[in-house]
Amino acid sequence: MGQETQGHSLAVDIGGTFTDVVLRLADGRCFTDKTLTTHRDLAEGFFRAVELALSRANLRPADVNGVLVHATTLVTNAVIERRGPRTAFITTEGFADVLLIRNEHRCDMFDPLIEFPPPLMGPADTFTLRERMLADGTVMTAPDLEAAAALGLRLAREGFAAAAICFINGYRNGAHEVAVRDAMRALAPSLSVSISSEVSPQIREWPRASTTAINAYTQPIVQPYLAGLAEGLATRGFPNAPLIMLSNGGVVGTPTAGRLPVRMIESGPAAGALAAAHLSRVLGLPRLLSFDMGGTTAKACLILDSAPLISGEFEVDRRYRYKPGSGFPLTIPSIDMIEIGSGGGSIAHVDGLGLLKVGPKSAGSEPGPVCYGRGGAQPTVTDADVVLGLLDPARFLGGDMALDADAGRAALGALGAKLGVDALGAARGVYQVVCEQMAAAARAHATDRGVDWRGLPMLAFGGAGPVHAARVAELLDCRQVVFPAMASVLSAFGTLVSPVRLDLARSALVRLDELDWDAVHALIGAMRAEGEAALAEAGVPATAAQFDQAADARYVGQQNEVTFDVAALDATTIRAGFETAYHALYGLTLPDVALEMVSWRIVARGPEPQGAAAPPPIGGSAAPRGHRMIALDGEAEWPVFDRASLSVGARIAGPAIIEERETTIVLPRGWDAHVHASGAIVGQR
Repeated sequence: MGQETQGHSLAVDIGGTFTDVVLRLADGRCFTDKTLTTHRDLAEGFFRAVELALSRANLRPADVNGVLVHATTLVTNAVIERRGPRTAFITTEGFADVLLIRNEHRCDMFDPLIEFPPPLMGPADTFTLRERMLADGTVMTAPDLEAAAALGLRLAREGFAAAAICFINGYRNGAHEVAVRDAMRALAPSLSVSISSEVSPQIREWPRASTTAINAYTQPIVQPYLAGLAEGLATRGFPNAPLIMLSNGGVVGTPTAGRLPVRMIESGPAAGALAAAHLSRVLGLPRLLSFDMGGTTAKACLILDSAPLISGEFEVDRRYRYKPGSGFPLTIPSIDMIEIGSGGGSIAHVDGLGLLKVGPKSAGSEPGPVCYGRGGAQPTVTDADVVLGLLDPARFLGGDMALDADAGRAALGALGAKLGVDALGAARGVYQVVCEQMAAAARAHATDRGVDWRGLPMLAFGGAGPVHAARVAELLDCRQVVFPAMASVLSAFGTLVSPVRLDLARSALVRLDELDWDAVHALIGAMRAEGEAALAEAGVPATAAQFDQAADARYVGQQNEVTFDVAALDATTIRAGFETAYHALYGLTLPDVALEMVSWRIVARGPEPQGAAAPPPIGGSAAPRGHRMIALDGEAEWPVFDRASLSVGARIAGPAIIEERETTIVLPRGWDAHVHASGAIVGQR
């Protein structure tokens, strides 16, 4: 039914550790819950969370007559933690090392010790076929389809679950990739095959190969999951098909998302950024830093003019001081953010130099942190938070999931022995290191975009975000932190304020004065048709579909292009639009230099979702429930408040702990807070 959210709507966000759910009723009231993510069968945790929310609201599946939206960090976590199945990379003969060579750029030209993430497919998983497509899309050497079919059969026999095909100049003409895929599938129908001409039909070999490789690596995980999810919802009586959150801040149907899982790689984080943008308007803070820390990863995103930045290319799994160029590039439209392996479940360890490190490997939900009592043996950030007293072991998830503080303390004691400190010293070290890592990532993200991060208000959410936000804010010179209502499940809520949207791009390198306008109209028409089909699949009728045009262009002889809106398909308008965007970036234009068109872009989107505003919090007395010994900076008793007891306008002076069922706000000494009319708690340093 598209995005008409006047009915009862449901949102579920599956993270690496927890599965979050938000049930939003037609009158704006929300019911939330979270449960451990079940990695062996994600649908088990999905439906467990849904049942918890429905039972709290006393509703049946048939009553959920609004949208049902789903977001997940499943794809990101699979890449960062290397949890995908064995996948083959197939390219043109003579180009087998594209994933190893990358683009030969160095993110720091003066450092000989740069670390890059190892490719998802190493030399043993890389294969070549004799074929060649020229840069203008004409065939030089046709592929040997018998050899392709034999390769498909070999991959299936050797236990490969998927394959990525990325031929030279495949973006210009994908006929060879299609033919080889079909030949392989004829003898190996179980093999999941991604081709670059469908996943990323854009110039530049390394980003296109990287994007296609990640799509292939994650497709065997995502596609069957989404198909089973849609079937399970229908069987249980939910009236509407699910929509899936994409990295660009839009939602689509399950067939499109399953075919292109790489577009979901920032699914959950993108939903959080959309929620942050929504709250920036509610709170009257058009510029802020969104800080989302979950169980597996932490994300930072700039919100400017109450909207997140959208990028046509981004990176995942940066390894070298979070610098651009040190991760895997992806040529898909995405909310512009930085993500690192620093979450509540991130494992603390001592490296070969005797230094304390945190992440990127996470304990996830299976086995989880040591204090979960589910078999985890390595200390994590959550264990440190428990040992420091920041989390109450008896009230975790409202008491539904008690934590084993003694086990966490023992694990940190073993870690501390390697560092020459006790368990408490190790816990303080873990807390400080993880906060420093997140602050460093936020600085790098803002600085790369020319934004002064000092003094920006911070919006903190995610299950672990409010626990660490104040310390991260201090490291970033932020003086204000906003802890929104439903902070722990805010990414799930963000899917309910996201429109149906699909971004498409096609590269066709040609000078502006040599354009074949019939070919341009045909290319854009094909993208509009693809976008319209995706919107229809998500319940948006053709009459409600909206389209925006853009292009990438550069002056002839330049290496990098500029993206700009295209108001009309004529040379004068395109040149004027390009020069406006170019001048905004570089402060000059080159009117005597010819223009070269690189790519054409279409944004297909449905109407903005609507819904009733949430009622204000009721609250009551602002007296503390009790006191707890906190060992964050020294040891002292801090007052502990129930968030539900705080009414609008209530004020609290730090140090203090503010607890709710799914997260805990840590308000250190030197901070105070008040409750905003929206229900958000605003901390001021």
